[in-house]
Amino acid sequence: MPTAVTSAPPGEVQDDSPDEALARQAAAGDTAAFERLYRRHLRRVHAAIWRLLGGNAARAEELTQDAFVRAWQALPRFRHESAFGTWLYRLAVNTALMHLRARSGGEDRETDDAALAFEASPGRRADLGLDLERAVARLPPRARAVLVLHDVEGWKHEEIARELGMAVGSSKAQLHRARGLLRGWLEETP
Repeated sequence: MPTAVTSAPPGEVQDDSPDEALARQAAAGDTAAFERLYRRHLRRVHAAIWRLLGGNAARAEELTQDAFVRAWQALPRFRHESAFGTWLYRLAVNTALMHLRARSGGEDRETDDAALAFEASPGRRADLGLDLERAVARLPPRARAVLVLHDVEGWKHEEIARELGMAVGSSKAQLHRARGLLRGWLEETP
């Protein structure tokens, strides 16, 4: 009797092996096990990095690869105290955040409120072409990072503050600021 074969959607691997087992095999040097983990988690990791970078596709692709290289290198030190997917995802987000910090020179070079008011002014509205993704991409990097981590990824302000090197109150203020800017921009869209 032939067995039913189901196919996974393009870019996804149908594999019943648990992440835990594959991670242990990969930590022992099994590249095939790591490739299975890579294919299983690629979309989610790439999407998170892409959002944090404000939709920069080329840079997101590069940082996604960097995150998986770091994961491969760090796997022997993975203590299995959390799910592999959680560990990998956190590593990927940290890779994107390190890029954002390095790009700002380690300083908080966010756009000030006056510049943001200009950017959101009626004269600038037409070329923004705002849909939600594009509006999020227009946010200052730290405000975007807080919004994505809190509202999209479900992180708590304490986690965000620790990862971004800011006070919990600053995380809350950045989230409020990001939501306000988005609301204003989206309300202005005809």
